[in-house]
Amino acid sequence: MGRNKYPEETVAKILDAALELFCAQGYEGTSIQDIVDRLDGMTKGAVYHHFKSKEEIFNAAFDRAMTPIVEHRRSMLGVGNMTGAQKLKRLYAPESVVPQIELWARMRPAADPVKSSRLLAMQYQGSFDESADGYLLPVIEEGITDGSIACECPREAAEAVSLLANLWLLPLFRPLEPKDRMLARAQCLAQMASAVGLDLGEEVLQTTAQIWDVWDRARW
Repeated sequence: MGRNKYPEETVAKILDAALELFCAQGYEGTSIQDIVDRLDGMTKGAVYHHFKSKEEIFNAAFDRAMTPIVEHRRSMLGVGNMTGAQKLKRLYAPESVVPQIELWARMRPAADPVKSSRLLAMQYQGSFDESADGYLLPVIEEGITDGSIACECPREAAEAVSLLANLWLLPLFRPLEPKDRMLARAQCLAQMASAVGLDLGEEVLQTTAQIWDVWDRARW
């Protein structure tokens, strides 16, 4: 079968079909069978050979769709004429975060932490593996080296800020919160980060406001 000879091509077809369906009828409104039906004869067993669950498909489809944004973020972090402190603020600027939230909103996972428990778990793990270790910690360490950041606990600070930014400030898991409450959280996060030597600037407030607006427009 094609999945044995060309596994990358098969995975790409699955993710193409899944992303199209998630964006058209929402994550909750799409089943594994719906995805299989879009795959021209591919069996459900073939899909499960590559992905264990719908949540895993969601995560992979989301990550692939976000590749241009991720590459832009990585190129920005590689710029040599910016300090670590400047890069830290850019990480939380709207252009680095809002496209990700816009895609989540289009795919419409359930705005309920219980229904979205597996996605919540993925977001939690990603806060450590991708956000904290992949982006925040290297930037903080760069800032400590170039003298623009003074932080005595870089790893712990990176993990705490990442968890709060990726869970506490994400409307998906607080769908009924008004905008002023979300902005108050963002302000509190900025103050807590400042207490350990990290200046997130006004970017985190601007980004949170735009994130809330995206979810408000996409409520279902």
